[in-house]
Amino acid sequence: MTLIKSISGIRGTIGGKKGDNFTPIDMVECTAAYAQMLLEHNPKPRVVVGRDGRMTGDIVNEFVVNTLISMGIDVIDLGLSTTPTVEMAVKFERADAGIILTASHNPREWNALKFLDHNGEFISPETGEKVLLYIKEDRAVFKNVDALGERTFNDDCISRHIKAILELKFINSLKIKEKQMHVVVDCINSTGAISVPPLLDALGVSYTLINEQIHGDFAHNPEPLAEHLTELSRVVTEMDADFGIAVDPDVDRLAFVMDDGEMFGEEYTLVACADLMLGYQPGPTVSNLSSTRALRDLTKKFGHPYHASKVGEVHVVRKMKETGAVIGGEGNGGVIIPELHYGRDALVGIAMILTHLAERNCTLKELKATYPAYQMSKNKVVLDINTSADKIIERIANKYKGHEIDIQDGLKIDFPDSWVQLRKSNTEPILRIYAEAKTSEAAIMLAEEIIGDIQTIASE
Repeated sequence: MTLIKSISGIRGTIGGKKGDNFTPIDMVECTAAYAQMLLEHNPKPRVVVGRDGRMTGDIVNEFVVNTLISMGIDVIDLGLSTTPTVEMAVKFERADAGIILTASHNPREWNALKFLDHNGEFISPETGEKVLLYIKEDRAVFKNVDALGERTFNDDCISRHIKAILELKFINSLKIKEKQMHVVVDCINSTGAISVPPLLDALGVSYTLINEQIHGDFAHNPEPLAEHLTELSRVVTEMDADFGIAVDPDVDRLAFVMDDGEMFGEEYTLVACADLMLGYQPGPTVSNLSSTRALRDLTKKFGHPYHASKVGEVHVVRKMKETGAVIGGEGNGGVIIPELHYGRDALVGIAMILTHLAERNCTLKELKATYPAYQMSKNKVVLDINTSADKIIERIANKYKGHEIDIQDGLKIDFPDSWVQLRKSNTEPILRIYAEAKTSEAAIMLAEEIIGDIQTIASE
């Protein structure tokens, strides 16, 4: 059982004892810490709260909402929603902050609090550190009965979110409707079931839903990877659908299955969306250091600069703002469109892919064939508790100093046709090793070479 308090939010497994797992006491303490920080800058803040469809969502929602009310804060309760919708709702409602109740792609026993600022963006690492300090110091002060906050309900933010997507200049609703596509959607028993269908309805796309009951007892591991999407692949081929759509429980990650049942590749979701975007709006692109090189290649083909950030949405967004990027995201299927909002958004990604296929009059498989082909190998090495990950990274950086090296997030070494990255975990004694090359065999060989280096250094 686990409870992780970090600058990116509070997450853990439900049940057990306070401080060891995500208990009601932890929910109240962590919410109260963020609330107290807000109150020090605004005597009467308004906070948007929304949740995904996991089993404990309603329980967590009541503890969070009532903690805020008890501290004199007015709450706009969206109920079942999506992460990108909650982010946009902060702007729609001109609220002072937001709290998303979601453990994203984690299994059903997990839940989490993710804090948003007044822009509807994840709080900065600096603000996250401050929240952790407030939790530790237990600074929260609750109001008397004459100063309690109020709760209002809002159920139209998903429709407003979709309307904003349809108004984007690069979404071609007419072309999409003309193509008369049929898709299969894996809703993973969460809020994809109330957000993806109305988007497809608005775009004139017919669909078949699977795992559409919102009960949070996920039909499979909710991370949208090939090994978890076998049912979606089967239904796509059985129905002769144009393609399949998979979202995670909070609808910020997006993956596709092609008409032959094979994965499009979640690394290529952002690449394909960037291909469409750069045709409409020239400019830089951003992804994190662990994402496919295909985005860099594509961006350079368009004649624009590509930039890499540290891993994590908040770091991608910061780099996008610094560079004026027109699109960014992460290789886990997260697409960020600044013109809409600075957050990963599967709904806008779906609309962009549909537009791309309609305008090119091609299939997903044909589209994939136009991009640089890369394969990735993801590994980890467990270190002895006394082994210094920093020492290992320093030694390997020195060994490969003749190559292009990036040390802003662990160590990334770029070779002419491949790259490898080493990142240490903040919670476990492990090193993550990601390698990418033109073939799976080459990526595996590169990863194994680096793992051999690590083992040699660790044994000295």
